[in-house]
Amino acid sequence: MASAYDTARHFIGTRPSDAKRRFCILLTLAFTGFGILPLAGCTSMAIGAGATAGVAAFQERGFEGAVSDTAITAEIWQKFLAQDESLFLNIEIEVVEGEVLLAGEVKSATDELEAVKLTWQVGGVRSVLNEISVGEGASFMDNANDLLITTRIKTALMFDTDVFAINYSIETVKGTVHLMGIAQDDLERNRVIAHARDTSYVRRVVSHIRLKNDANRQGT
Repeated sequence: MASAYDTARHFIGTRPSDAKRRFCILLTLAFTGFGILPLAGCTSMAIGAGATAGVAAFQERGFEGAVSDTAITAEIWQKFLAQDESLFLNIEIEVVEGEVLLAGEVKSATDELEAVKLTWQVGGVRSVLNEISVGEGASFMDNANDLLITTRIKTALMFDTDVFAINYSIETVKGTVHLMGIAQDDLERNRVIAHARDTSYVRRVVSHIRLKNDANRQGT
């Protein structure tokens, strides 16, 4: 049976839309009986600003680091799906050097705690940043607005020659922007945060960006 790590080496891309994720649920249910890794051909994980395997090699975490983070993400998705489909659909996941960001809105505090507990069960997880809130969930308009915000920020970073955009991941939940990644220095980090804050309809910006020379980074 293919490991999450091996599968991740072949499926590095962008995280799927809700529609694709629901389709993946059906594939997962169909293939689990054959011992195939759930989500193995359709799971798309976020690596930087939608990086491909070739681009991942140029990220600060390197190709192997990107693959490891993708494998962690895949295993967390599997655990969420096995536990409760709502966790799978309502929680966004970003992983950078084993540091896991959970962002989204769930129906109860019990669901929130369960998501954190399941995440800690995955090998390679070094820390969990819990940005999950309890509420009624995002509406269609919320999701559309969040997608627009994320796209605008990613575009701004890509066209900023003073920012190494592939080192950053962005998740937006009801107008709150969560930034993860590795900045070359304080100047670059501040530029990324400024781009997010200057984007229309952004309510709040939460930065989990680490500096390249941060002693707490994995392998530094």
